[in-house]
Amino acid sequence: MISDWDAIHLQLLALFEGGSEYWSNQYRDLGAEQFLQQIESGAYAQHKKSGARLQPALHALDLKSLTEQIGKSDAFLITRRDADWPIRLDDLKAPPIALIGRGRREALQEIANSMSIVGTRNPTNYGIRVAGDFAAGAVDREWSVVSGGAFGIDSAAHRGAIVAEGITIAILGGGVNSIFPSGNDRLFREIVESGLLVSEVLPNVHAIPARFLTRNRLIAGISRATVVVEAAFRSGSLRTARDAAEIFRPVMAIPGQITSPTSDGCHRLIADRTAELVTSISDFMELVGPLSQ
Repeated sequence: MISDWDAIHLQLLALFEGGSEYWSNQYRDLGAEQFLQQIESGAYAQHKKSGARLQPALHALDLKSLTEQIGKSDAFLITRRDADWPIRLDDLKAPPIALIGRGRREALQEIANSMSIVGTRNPTNYGIRVAGDFAAGAVDREWSVVSGGAFGIDSAAHRGAIVAEGITIAILGGGVNSIFPSGNDRLFREIVESGLLVSEVLPNVHAIPARFLTRNRLIAGISRATVVVEAAFRSGSLRTARDAAEIFRPVMAIPGQITSPTSDGCHRLIADRTAELVTSISDFMELVGPLSQ
């Protein structure tokens, strides 16, 4: 049996995609119980933000099935009533209603100092080496590493933290039981052993492009600072950097060759003064050191 509180949040996760300021505000202003009651009564039926679908969608939900998804995935629900709720996420304009985790739940209590490392899915050897070195250097200084579990820079950051025997958290674009990309299955299994997979959708929900964009704000929000290693001129990693800057978190970028397309985004962030230029983990610590006191 699950508590009424958890049951409410499982239903809300099934009804809403993350990233909507309006629905996040409704949850925050009304509280979980009243918010669900409003949906059940059809109060949002005339609302343009998909309100008409909410009441019938709620009535169609099978709470037993939702609960079984959690159990069969060896996952767990994380809500604001939990002592290990990542409080920094509440700084976002659209905080998540709840989260689903899989792995070592204790990791949530060990990320007081955490850095996000993000970048392109098509990195150079230079980018892979730098991401791994930054992750290992962070772990050596008792910082944890957050990234998105994708190929490329994300994977290099996760692996760097694992090799250094540290904690790494992957914020996913799909459910914790719907691994994407499938080629990272082994990496995800390693993350689960010492760290955590986190998502704001139910375990069996598949990843779609829009969910990667909305999850980027979680990567930015859960960490004290964000480092962009390599990113093209148009890159989801730039979205993560801007999400971090929007909530006044330090953003840093690694410079690359001026002829390298994979560094265009980093140079753009530096030129726009959205990011500080860093070339080593020592540079990073110099900039964020006071935050960890």
